[in-house]
Amino acid sequence: MVDDLEAIFELSGAAAVEMAASALAERGTKTATCANCKHPLLGPYCAVCGQPAHTHRRSVRILIHDFVVDFINFDNRILRTARALLFQPGELPAAFREGRTQRYVPAIRLYLFVSLIFFILLSLTGIAILQLQVEARPIKVIYDAQGNPFLPNPAYDPSDPDSKYLRKTIPLSKDKANQPGGHFTYSTESYFFRRLGGVHSQLASGAKARLLDTLKARSQEDNAVVSKWKAKIFDGINRLVTDPAALNGPLTDWLPRALFLLLPLYALLLAVFHLRRRKDFYLVDHLVFSLSIHTFAFVALIGAAALAQFASGEAVALLLLAVITLYIFLAMKRFYKQGWFITSVKFVLISGIYTLFFLLPAMAGILALSFFGGSFG
Repeated sequence: MVDDLEAIFELSGAAAVEMAASALAERGTKTATCANCKHPLLGPYCAVCGQPAHTHRRSVRILIHDFVVDFINFDNRILRTARALLFQPGELPAAFREGRTQRYVPAIRLYLFVSLIFFILLSLTGIAILQLQVEARPIKVIYDAQGNPFLPNPAYDPSDPDSKYLRKTIPLSKDKANQPGGHFTYSTESYFFRRLGGVHSQLASGAKARLLDTLKARSQEDNAVVSKWKAKIFDGINRLVTDPAALNGPLTDWLPRALFLLLPLYALLLAVFHLRRRKDFYLVDHLVFSLSIHTFAFVALIGAAALAQFASGEAVALLLLAVITLYIFLAMKRFYKQGWFITSVKFVLISGIYTLFFLLPAMAGILALSFFGGSFG
């Protein structure tokens, strides 16, 4: 049905052009023919196919002039888009909703371009999104009056009133207490946007051997299913102990896919919280808003990756979170044009639901896939 209507419209348009050309011919006006579709030309562009009347036999000077003009126009569009994205939160989705689409790069094209640039930069500069350094701290075995061995509970803090509910010591068998090399408590230190190879394993050989031997022994269970999963955990920790950047490869592969799938989920949340305004804001409007927010997030990540080379990872992470939070809030205020209080309430609820039920589970799933080598199979 749609194809039939389009064909009718095309035929009627061509017929109108033919009638206009005949009327001009009767008055003595000469008309040219379009080189592309062979219909009469009534101006500088064909009214049927849109091709310019003059497309050939151009001098080199005219070709250079046209190239420079086209490049400047394209360059100005990119500059306007970048300025709006960085310094005018909510302007890009507002321009789409209001029909001002020719001034800026389309939302989906901009998102794909910026996300691609982000991962290309990581690859070219050799920067890892996440590196985990496994650390070990020696623990001294203590004995009670009866000679029973215990390990101090690392969670116990005498200065914290709430820690009185935690046990000060952890029971330990005498066989484990007498193991050569002593005992260690293990933890991980996170490093974001550091160069590959810049973070090294700091485990002493004794601590590393003790950790791997313990994990290997625990992975050997009678239950085949339990044994398989514990073996995967052992392999994952073994890779981390050897290479702090072991998770980065799978993480880089899965992250863009997960974020792309989260785009429509964030748009649906926006649509639910603006259900009463569904006649003013269509689902596609919320989707374009979601695209612009996630595009800015990638731009902020590029800035964070550069800043992390000179500042501490914790400070960069806090600054990144603050910048993205403020940007989303101001974008919602500009795009949906509601009061500060209503915007604040919706921002907190939408961000909380999205983070707790979509973003964090997705990130946890990505880390799990990375830890298990990219597959649960």
